[in-house]
Amino acid sequence: MKHRTTAALALALIPFGAMAQEDEGTSLMEEGAKLFFRGLMEEMEPALRELEGLAEDIEPAIRSFAEEMGPALRDLMTQVEDWSAYEPPVVLPNGDILLKRKEDAPPLDDLPPPEEGEVDI
Repeated sequence: MKHRTTAALALALIPFGAMAQEDEGTSLMEEGAKLFFRGLMEEMEPALRELEGLAEDIEPAIRSFAEEMGPALRDLMTQVEDWSAYEPPVVLPNGDILLKRKEDAPPLDDLPPPEEGEVDI
């Protein structure tokens, strides 16, 4: 994570370094831009370091989640073809999660027709 942040910041600042090397004299605008970005980098450095620390702290939890839930999510992704046909998930008080199809969603071809009578949810 640290390398990505540093690389992104370096890539963002390359054009300004190239502009300064084009001619020997720099205009007031170029000098102002340099000072602005230097100040911005100094202000952002503590926040970026904190973000790097946070990323290092949560990395084990994210890896564990991916290892445990990855196969189940992959299976779910193969079963659901179009996520836009569903309402946002609803979490019931008992912890169950419902995924409801939208009213205007196209019907599923491979489902059997609903039975008459009560529906158990």
